[in-house]
Amino acid sequence: MDEIELKNEEVDKEREAKVHEELLQALKNKDEVKIKDLAEQAHPIDLAIAMEDFEDEDISYFASLLSDELLAEIIEQADEDLQNHIMKIMQITRIMQIFQYMSKDNIVDILGNMPADRRKDVVNLMKTGDQKIIRNLLGYEENTAGGIMTTEYISVRNTLTVSQALATVKDIAPKTEEINTIYVLNEKKQLVGTVSIRELLVAKNGDIINDIMEDNVISVEPETDQEEVARLVSKYDLHAIPVVNKRKGLLGIITVDDIIDVIEEENTEDMLKLGGVSKEENVDSTLWDSIKMRLPWLLINLLTAFLAAATVSLFEDTIQQVVALAAAMPIVAGMGGNAGTQTLAIVVRGIALGDIEWRGNKLRILKEIFVGVLNGAVTGLVAGAVIYWMYGNLYLGIIIFVAMIANLVIAGFFGFLVPVVLKALNADPAVASSIFITTATDVFGFFVFLGLAKTFLPYLLK
Repeated sequence: MDEIELKNEEVDKEREAKVHEELLQALKNKDEVKIKDLAEQAHPIDLAIAMEDFEDEDISYFASLLSDELLAEIIEQADEDLQNHIMKIMQITRIMQIFQYMSKDNIVDILGNMPADRRKDVVNLMKTGDQKIIRNLLGYEENTAGGIMTTEYISVRNTLTVSQALATVKDIAPKTEEINTIYVLNEKKQLVGTVSIRELLVAKNGDIINDIMEDNVISVEPETDQEEVARLVSKYDLHAIPVVNKRKGLLGIITVDDIIDVIEEENTEDMLKLGGVSKEENVDSTLWDSIKMRLPWLLINLLTAFLAAATVSLFEDTIQQVVALAAAMPIVAGMGGNAGTQTLAIVVRGIALGDIEWRGNKLRILKEIFVGVLNGAVTGLVAGAVIYWMYGNLYLGIIIFVAMIANLVIAGFFGFLVPVVLKALNADPAVASSIFITTATDVFGFFVFLGLAKTFLPYLLK
């Protein structure tokens, strides 16, 4: 350390000592004017350092003279022990006021470092208010892990014996939601493992929790999307999943019944989006709300329909000469749309489960192409036979057969590629995929079918 750094450190220490001494003297004399003056002039971190030596009575009195905003700044600068101590002796109503001036990350961290009972009291009080305000205050969005977690769980220290842990479980169990999994914390209140009730019951009373716990804990942070939470619970077959902050402090848990609700909600949302309907709409929505939520997608569909119509218009002369083409066109387009929807449903589900990503899909795309070839050949053969029976023209049947294969290949290709690309662009693959796929199958389907018809027009006119 050079001379300048030593001098700066000495200046810092002198400033801290001066603030500490003057503040203690002002508190002793109950000099409110002096206390407020010192608080306004001193840096929040210097005030936080000074408060480390305060008695509980002095902390309460000092805090009562400060504005909520200044006290929030001091708490943010304080170390964890002082934060926990202030949160312990302060009224919950005041804590709520202070949180309004703190960053979301700090709120989450402070809640995570609070004693479990104290944190439960704070969170339970907050839940009596408006849910949206609570989530905004804590930084938990409605569809995140923090928004669906519960604080009703059982945690024990890793240094306890099995008998001590069982006593803790017996004491807390009547007041908690999840008792199958016990969460193990270290001396810093960080989540370090889990132990099941069954493991506690079969272990020896003198065994240490640290020796019997499972230390490979699957956890999420409060900002994690609820769909990702559901995927992890499903993948690892969990009864509950813990929510931790960046310091690995346990904030809460998400139980399997909440995960079931999430899966149902996400599936319903995806199904509605595939149909171009908003999840906010239901059968009791007002006339205006229903129109407002449906009309935009209908207008987009209308624009894509014009693309298909423009493709058909390129072959007006051909259609006029062979009227049977007009009857056959919807067959090709309809089968392509249905095939594309089948592929889309499988791919959207795979993306939701985390099985499909942007890279490594060549074999999957090839599979969908071959599925399109085989399904197109079977359905095309049936459609071609029916068309031949209706119009007595073998070439029209062959055109239907070839066009069906081509359109189902197109459906499989775009049905796979479109949602994957949308996901890579951070767009919801369930929202607009069906529109793009329907457009592709209509446009390319009409183009292939009518293009073949134009090529073989002399044979169709015989």
